[in-house]
Parts: sequence; C-alpha cells; structure tokens
Amino acid sequence: MARYDLTSADVATLLAGEPDYRARQVWEGLYRQGAAPEELTTLPRILRERLAAEPALRPGLRLDAEVGSDGGDTVKWRWALHDGRMVETVLMHYPGRSTVCVSSQAGCAMACGFCATGQAGFQRNLSTGEIVEQVVRAGAESRRRDRRLSNVVFMGMGEPMANYDRVWASVERLHADMGLSARHLTISTIGIVPGIRRLAAAPLPVNLAVSLHAADDASRDELVPINRRYPLDALMDACREWVAAKGRRLSFEWALIAGVNDRPADAARLADLARDVRAHVNLIPLNPTPGFLTKGTPPAGVRAFCDLLTSLGVNATVRRNRGTDIDAACGQLAGRAATPPDGPD
Repeated sequence: MARYDLTSADVATLLAGEPDYRARQVWEGLYRQGAAPEELTTLPRILRERLAAEPALRPGLRLDAEVGSDGGDTVKWRWALHDGRMVETVLMHYPGRSTVCVSSQAGCAMACGFCATGQAGFQRNLSTGEIVEQVVRAGAESRRRDRRLSNVVFMGMGEPMANYDRVWASVERLHADMGLSARHLTISTIGIVPGIRRLAAAPLPVNLAVSLHAADDASRDELVPINRRYPLDALMDACREWVAAKGRRLSFEWALIAGVNDRPADAARLADLARDVRAHVNLIPLNPTPGFLTKGTPPAGVRAFCDLLTSLGVNATVRRNRGTDIDAACGQLAGRAATPPDGPD
C-alpha cells in the first residue's frame, strides 16, 4: 500500500493526536497540490519529517524513464511499481487543454495483435492508488508548465473494464478529491459488455470510448479476440443501454490498418453501427508495433476513410498522432524494460 491507496480515514489515523485539521491539510496537499508529505509547508517541520518517513505514505510509482516529444507538448513516463512491474503514462498538452492517458493494468490479457501491451501479456491489476498517482504526477507536471490538467483518459496499458472496481474507485477520487469534472473523464474498453452495463448504472457521467476496430464479427474475432465472448450484437446492445442511461454521445475508436479495416466496405459497416447509436468515430493512424507486420493506413487513406464516413452521415475525426518517436503507443516503452513473471492479480 502506498500514499494514494490510503483513504481519508487512514490519513486521520496516521495523524492521531494531531489537531483534526492536520488530516485535512495532508489530504488536500496530496490531491490538490500533488505534494509529497515533506513538501507540505503548512505542516510543522517535525511533523513533515515524521510523515516523510512513514512507510504507508511512500509513493507508489518510481520514475524509471521519461521521454519527451512535440517540443515538450508530449511526455511519456515509464514507472516502476513496488514489485518491479512497469507501466506507462502519457501527458499531452493541446491548445486549451491538457490530457493524461493512464494505465489500469500492468500488461493486458486482451491479446489484440496490433497492440504492444497485448503482445506482452497480463501481469496484474493496478491498485486504485497506482492509477490515481499517475494523474497526480501529470497534474504536477502540468502546473510546472503553467498548465491545468483538465482531461483523463483510461486508454493506457490494460483493459479498464477488467479492473472495474479499482478504476471506478480512482474515478471517484479524481472527481471528489482532485476536483476533475466527470465529463472530462473517459473510460475506454475493447468491448467488455458487463463493464459497459455497470458504467451505465454508475452515478457519475463519465465518457465511454469503445475500441471497435472492426464492424463485423469475423474480422473482429481476429483483431480483438474478446469479441468471441462478447460479439457485436451483445456489444451494441450494451452501447445502446449506456446511451439511453446517460444521454451522452459515446465514441468508437478505430485504428486504421492497411488492407484490413480501411476499405470502403469497412467504412459502410462502421457507419451503420455508428449511426445506430449516434456515436462519434475517432480514427487513429496506427502506431508501428514490433511484432505486428501489418502497417497503418497511409495519411491519404486515412483522410479518404474519414471523408467517406462523413459522407455516410457519421461524425468522424482523425486523432493527431502524438509521440511516435518516443514509443507513445500503449506498451511500447514498457516493453523495452524487463518485467518479472506474471502474478495472479
């Protein structure tokens, strides 16, 4: 257990004997300032020193590597966890907003062949604190650049819906304790139907992004093996349930792969699904992934596919490719570091 795994009651227990407001100062310092205990100048020096030596308040992430791109507007961190596992976080600054992409698992069990994380296999779920700390670190870095972290996307390493309880607990912390708007939090899934249904019933209006990548079961079975358990009919039913419950627009993520899912027939099938739930389509030029021989669609093909979707009545945009030169695709940087054998959780 590390500092962001603690509850407010845990912090109060650590500060037993101190005035009640000390626990509030520590809690707000951790979440609103992203400060370590020794940096909390509102506390007496002796108390800061005691808290800095407290094992339960140690950080959960140790910086293992940091790389930057886009003139500093994109930064990727590789973190070592307490057991030596490696995970990644990417911070992206855009005009008017800063977005952090966080990991929810070390590795991933979904086995999508075009994803570096999927190729690495599953190691364990991240704790709530390990997820939250990624956002806190990104928020602190944003403040150093006179920027405000505004958006969080659960699109890093792992399948968020396969670690639903801890992901949702982190969402509640980010909303209540860091003050981030639920409407600026996005949970991505490769198509875990029970997770989508749980999200539909959840109280906060977070966004949903479905990594679709193929619009027929035969193709999706190959690209996204979990489709064999939750085929498109079941997935679309869950998407309709989420839209009906939230009254919000979901998005379909579509990584364009040359000769695989970038043909006119693919666009037509995708358009049928998107119109059915009034989804926004986010087209992603595929980052090159070692071990996946098929290449991403060239820029001209990406533009043509987007134009065709638009002509078919679909709201579609192309995601700007950020950080290709720094292994910014999920799992690429962590894949360069050795990891210990798989664990049970």
